[in-house]
Amino acid sequence: MKISLCMIVKDEEACLARCLESAKPLADEIVIVDTGSKDATAEIAARFTGHVYAFPWEDDFAKARNVSFSHATGDYLMWLDADDVISPENAARFLQLRRTLEETDYDTVMCPYETGGLRYFRERVIKNDGAAKWQGRVHECIPPHGKILYSEFTVTHTPGRKDSDARNLRIYRKWAAQEPLSGRDLFYYGRELYYHRLYPEAIAILEKMLASDAWYVNKIEACRVLSDCLLADGETDRALEALFRSFLYGEPRASALCAIGAIFKRQKKYREAVYWYSQALSCRDHTAEGDFELPACRGITPLLELVVCYYALGDRENALLYHKKSEVLAPDHPSVAFNRKFFGS
Repeated sequence: MKISLCMIVKDEEACLARCLESAKPLADEIVIVDTGSKDATAEIAARFTGHVYAFPWEDDFAKARNVSFSHATGDYLMWLDADDVISPENAARFLQLRRTLEETDYDTVMCPYETGGLRYFRERVIKNDGAAKWQGRVHECIPPHGKILYSEFTVTHTPGRKDSDARNLRIYRKWAAQEPLSGRDLFYYGRELYYHRLYPEAIAILEKMLASDAWYVNKIEACRVLSDCLLADGETDRALEALFRSFLYGEPRASALCAIGAIFKRQKKYREAVYWYSQALSCRDHTAEGDFELPACRGITPLLELVVCYYALGDRENALLYHKKSEVLAPDHPSVAFNRKFFGS
């Protein structure tokens, strides 16, 4: 069995070698499509593979990624970004995954992606049978299809300077002017507007997305982002409504419950805040469904907030109880250290 690593790159001289050094032992073939680098990216890529191709950038990530797939000859295709890295532990997991693929036929392998505290599953390894096609000019994806395997092989994303530029928003504006966007694309468009603090416009786009037939997981997350936009515009009641609205689309998520608790805490409604933070502690992990999960929202975040809320209520016993629980979970957390000193005094 042959595995091809397929990448698209542009001006990645600062991180490409690190990525390829971590991934080269795992791939039988490396295919790199350069979309117009002006630095030493192509030269660095050529140190790792003879399959480096130039392709003019057309403001379409899916198109470029499909070109990278078209040059691959492996039985399975794996993709990475230049600022991704694979740890030695996960390299060992990949070798186990490879053995599984040699023994059992799968079409799509879903794997955890970790970035900035978030952990969610992405389609990471795809059978090279022509059915795998990237979709979306920005925040592109391959819709999982066929027989699906969930693996613990994890890729870590280490975002750099380029992640904060206005490229994605520019592409979305251009795209939306040309044709109607799908529910998924409206979701990511709304998030880009939120990141750029264009709150009224983000609110309009996210409301449009929620009225579409978009995927339930994206609708749940859209409610949380919508709530943040409304809070930024000073509309606290509507922000709460947006979070409660997320319950229409699936089981409550810890991030939404913590956000509800935070609003009540700011209003000094500590009893209400305690209720919602407590609920967050009992939430299930939904990463396998594709959620953008912050594991802290199921653990250390509500524990720390319960310490504050119970203390504000004059209930020192429960405040200390939740402090002790936070110490067990995250003894080196700076807030835990602060509370340890506080209660010690």
